[in-house]
Amino acid sequence: MNATVASPFKLDRRTKIVATLGPASSSEVMIRSLVETGVNVFRLNFSHGTHEDQHQRLETIRRVEAMVGRPIGVLLDLQGPKLRIGTFSAGRVQLEKGQLFTLYLAAREGDQEGVCLPHKEIFAVLQPGHDLLVDDGKIRLQVQEVHLDRIVTKVMVAGVVSDRKGVNVPDTQLPISALTEKDRKDLAFGLELGVDWVALSFVQRAEDMMEARALVDGRAGVMAKLEKPSALDDLSRILDYSDAVMVARGDLGVELPPERVPSLQKRIIEYARLRGKPVVVATQMLESMIQAPVPTRAEASDVATAIYDGADAVMLSAETAAGQYPREAVEVMGRIISETEHDGYYRKLLKVYPIEGEASDADAIAMAASQIATSRRCSAIVTFTSTGSTTLRAARMRGEVPIMGLTPSTHVARKLALVWGVYSVQTRDVASFSEMVGKSVRMVQRKGFSRLGDRIVVTAGVPFGTPGSTNIIRLAVVSSKHDKDKPE
Repeated sequence: MNATVASPFKLDRRTKIVATLGPASSSEVMIRSLVETGVNVFRLNFSHGTHEDQHQRLETIRRVEAMVGRPIGVLLDLQGPKLRIGTFSAGRVQLEKGQLFTLYLAAREGDQEGVCLPHKEIFAVLQPGHDLLVDDGKIRLQVQEVHLDRIVTKVMVAGVVSDRKGVNVPDTQLPISALTEKDRKDLAFGLELGVDWVALSFVQRAEDMMEARALVDGRAGVMAKLEKPSALDDLSRILDYSDAVMVARGDLGVELPPERVPSLQKRIIEYARLRGKPVVVATQMLESMIQAPVPTRAEASDVATAIYDGADAVMLSAETAAGQYPREAVEVMGRIISETEHDGYYRKLLKVYPIEGEASDADAIAMAASQIATSRRCSAIVTFTSTGSTTLRAARMRGEVPIMGLTPSTHVARKLALVWGVYSVQTRDVASFSEMVGKSVRMVQRKGFSRLGDRIVVTAGVPFGTPGSTNIIRLAVVSSKHDKDKPE
């Protein structure tokens, strides 16, 4: 048998890596190094940096993409509404437990007695007994009285509070859109650049996703960041209007007791997988690597837990954006993924808690493809897709072999870079069944998935190019009769 050629993909791992770009990681040399180490999707955090900064990063990503020969996804992460207190005359104050502290709607210099909170939306919904969390929950205030121009609170958790610290409101939905005016401008800019995914921050309800989806209008995948407790109450409807979700554990862990976050993470991942929606686990995964070349053992276990739970991707934030060891953080995350996925317990968990197919022909085809690939010891599943839906169905099964997603759309190929077990390739469309099989055989050899004599499973929809029409499956043998040098 012929030896398998070197693959541009990391075929030893199925879970994907998302890395945030920032001052520590925006050079072409560093971005290429991160890609070669295992990054599949880059996050552009629009809470920081200018439009020009983000434009240059995206152009660099596309140059590197051409060099390495595989699609790279780009995720635009919108800032969302940021609720903040005003400033203090002395820059900060020490709050004592039990003291009264007033939040004023009108502008005023803050002092020991109170500070400005310039968000009338909060005044409209707060009630006595509600909590306000300041500075990522370091300060907890309990509402005592609500007036038109001020809110009187009692300090329940004391500490130092300084200028413009963030405020979380965990006990109620706020009557504000998840899209600010800044977000709308950032969104228009990112879509013009050609980002592949858009993440909406501080989603509270399905209507937030409906608004974002209408603005995106199919030009990118729409991802809901789940970081508000109220979003969990509307999770089913939010998923109806989302293409993917992110478990954003930072703010979620501020607004909820920390002991609830692990179980909620598992619940969200399971439910998203049931719905066939990719799910990303994010925030503080290897945070100690911002300043250290190795993670803590607890962080390594945290990443592994997300993989055992079945996440499509795990994300690095400040570790790669501003940390001292961005490449090392990606290397460590890649090793954790590989080690976890090669653990027999990982595959056992997937078998113990299988995702059942939905009542459709397309889902039945996807389930059959996974079962055939396992029973016939196939080297790959090849899916033909125009929108990504065929490939997503195959990935949802969490089978034992890699999935090659062939698509005529560069944009779809880049979006699929986020999805578990999928290695996407942009190629010309096919017009016949025999052409489909021939292209599949050539591509699995060319990209290093298979050798002569290997079996592969091929799924597609007929007529070709019709979205959501997955209706055929073929078991093929990789043979020398197919012209490996035929242009694609």
